[in-house]
Amino acid sequence: MRLLTSPYLLLVLNMLIWSGNWIVGRWLRGEVTPLGLNFWRWSLVLAWLLPFTWRELWAQRAAIRRDWMVLAALGVLGISLFNFLLYLALTQTTAVNGVLINTVIPVVIVVLSWLLLRERVTGLQGVGIGVSLLGVLVIVTHADPAVLLRLHFNPGDLWALLAVPVFALYSVLLRLRPKELSPMAFLAAQVVVGEAVMLPFSLWAHAMRPQVHLTVHVMIGLLYVSLLASLVGLTLYNHGVAKLGASVAGLFLHLVPAFTTGLAWLFLGERLRLYHLAGVALVFTGIYLTTVAGRAKPVVEAPLP
Repeated sequence: MRLLTSPYLLLVLNMLIWSGNWIVGRWLRGEVTPLGLNFWRWSLVLAWLLPFTWRELWAQRAAIRRDWMVLAALGVLGISLFNFLLYLALTQTTAVNGVLINTVIPVVIVVLSWLLLRERVTGLQGVGIGVSLLGVLVIVTHADPAVLLRLHFNPGDLWALLAVPVFALYSVLLRLRPKELSPMAFLAAQVVVGEAVMLPFSLWAHAMRPQVHLTVHVMIGLLYVSLLASLVGLTLYNHGVAKLGASVAGLFLHLVPAFTTGLAWLFLGERLRLYHLAGVALVFTGIYLTTVAGRAKPVVEAPLP
């Protein structure tokens, strides 16, 4: 049970689930708008959560009022904004460009954790971050450095780049979450805020044109992104940040392109090559150096200025 509840193992599972979110977002781009996919994704999550969490939310209303600014920021950043930008990027950019930009998130998390929470980063942890990032580059460039010279930025790349600091700040702010709320109630509180922010935009967009074409593909995709990528995935990530800190948990995001490569081979018939295996090995090595070998002594966290 100790192994099965390990935050390290749960974060690996979390990244595998989130890798599927990239594939689903790309798969449904012609049938659902980015705003429609994000709004209905979290609407389903709220429908799953509220029957089980509303009593706790009411009982902890004092803690919610006390930390309402943190919950509001987390809801806007993690629910409304980040996933919308991700889906918007996937309609206009290639998988290589999007995943490559996404790998910058752990580095930004480390910087923001140092600036805002004064989390220390050891020398070995810095090496681990570099090794993990190198593994991602091996995967997305096919072990050919010339690929980097051929990359060009389009509007989708810029949307993906804008999503980087959004999720990094969300990860750092998770350390300030109200401790009285259970993981499920905490997620429900964020979703309520995120849905409230998206509702007027969704109504306006739907008045302009339909945001969702309800097909079998769309229903399957919505079930995946709501139940797994949202409900399960974000709960696992919040748990990992609470146990390990934003800097360490954020490094696991490097597994997303590694797992996405495997899922593309499994479901889309793309070939698995030697550079894929080499990149995955480097990613796991970097995570080991940062989370185990390079673990720093605990330090007292400072509040946000």
